Amino acid sequence: MKLAIVKYNAGNVQSVEFALNRLGINPIVTDDVRELQTADKVIFPGVGEASSAMDYLRKRGLDKVIKELRQPVLGICLGMQLMCRHSEENNTDCLGIVDLNVSKFPPLDKVPHMGWNSIRCADNPLFRGLPDEPFVYFVHSYHAEIGEATICTSEYIEPFTAGLCSGNFFGLQFHPEKSGAVGQQILQNFVNL
Repeated sequence: MKLAIVKYNAGNVQSVEFALNRLGINPIVTDDVRELQTADKVIFPGVGEASSAMDYLRKRGLDKVIKELRQPVLGICLGMQLMCRHSEENNTDCLGIVDLNVSKFPPLDKVPHMGWNSIRCADNPLFRGLPDEPFVYFVHSYHAEIGEATICTSEYIEPFTAGLCSGNFFGLQFHPEKSGAVGQQILQNFVNL
């Protein structure tokens, strides 16, 4: 199986790569259009800022490529937020794969949301084999609203989308690569899709 990690100006790529290595998978890290199009699965990670990430993707034509992928795609943290329609972070138009907006947690003195928090998940292959309301690791100041694409929620100040699904696109606000056995199970489930 060929699994590609989207290479762009966002952090956390190496952590995701190491988590996949622990599952016996050697992903390729690439911004090559053909490599992304021919991969069996694609992971779109991210730790960073929305507007500069979108600028980078647009300049390289990766925004169009990602939206047109037909294989399973998993967005993580900023990667999930960039799948949404719009982010308040520097008033950024995102990929628009899912019809959700991303906003900052109020009040400002309570961000970022960082640490372990429980999630409540719908019945979805991505969450197969998880215990009820497992704990996962979050680091974020912005969050997606809850909507039709929401398949997992959590709460910090207010309820928010912790996981989403639209067709072949999946997203996680938390970091499965830093979430211990629960995160490893989710990554394995994605690989098994």
